[in-house]
Amino acid sequence: MVEAYDDPDVQGVTCYVSRAKTGGIKGGLGLAEDKAEASIACRQVGPIRFAKPLRQQDEIFTERTSLVFKRLRVVRMVDAKRNALVYLTYSDRVIEGSPQNAVTAVSVERSLPIPLR
Repeated sequence: MVEAYDDPDVQGVTCYVSRAKTGGIKGGLGLAEDKAEASIACRQVGPIRFAKPLRQQDEIFTERTSLVFKRLRVVRMVDAKRNALVYLTYSDRVIEGSPQNAVTAVSVERSLPIPLR
């Protein structure tokens, strides 16, 4: 499954998150555990505008992926030196295998410095 999430504080940036979704009866009822694997690609989809100064690191999205407390999280970090936004996705509870994460970055034009808190 692939879902799109707009960054709530940065107009013009959308993140696309791909993850496995467990099917069947248990999956439909939320009883089966989805794997702790996801990939992310964030892109500039329009002019970038900042709603407010950003924190150095901020969780911008979270979604429950199981009945037993597992969540998929997307965190935005600011790389001020390179004037870039870095997005990380991970699951906060590993059921099977190793913890996995994925990272992507969106470069912001130097003429538009990223405002920090």
